[in-house]
Amino acid sequence: MDKHLAKLSKFLSLILRHKPQVIGLQLDVNGWADVGQLIDLVNQHGIAISQELLDVIVQKNTQERFTYNADRTKIRANQGHALAIDLELVAEVPPTLLFHGTATRFLSSIRTRGLLPGSRQHVHLAAEELDAIRVGQRHGHPIVLIIQAEAMCRAGYQFYCSQNGVWLTEMVPPRYIEFPGGSVRQSR
Repeated sequence: MDKHLAKLSKFLSLILRHKPQVIGLQLDVNGWADVGQLIDLVNQHGIAISQELLDVIVQKNTQERFTYNADRTKIRANQGHALAIDLELVAEVPPTLLFHGTATRFLSSIRTRGLLPGSRQHVHLAAEELDAIRVGQRHGHPIVLIIQAEAMCRAGYQFYCSQNGVWLTEMVPPRYIEFPGGSVRQSR
């Protein structure tokens, strides 16, 4: 994705995941925005976007951040909301292991408190280690944590898989995290 499209994608992430009020947009309870209204409000905000450009952003975003409804009249972010949104996710049994990319500066807090969603609704986990590395690189030198997802699920924690394949859970206690160097703080 070129720089212009990446900038527009980040702006749409801000609007559809965190602050729709910046442009006066209303999301429904499931996070959907009317496509025509979104385009109009973004343009009124001084950022040129068309249906065709929005289609390109949805199609070319490598992280598949956005999705249209069946008749393409509505759009929403697939996950990562700071807003209280019901994505209509159904709990699923996760793979045995999932991965979380972060930076070394966060390890001390994670060792103590585990993985918390922060301002988002869920902790984001990847099924593939390479995806976790890519996410971790956004925060500095990447570190990949291995999550004992199957053990968490057996202990009653719920997992959801978003439309773009990101695994979500409310939090990950330290005992289910394998830290760099192989130290697992697990009490099974």
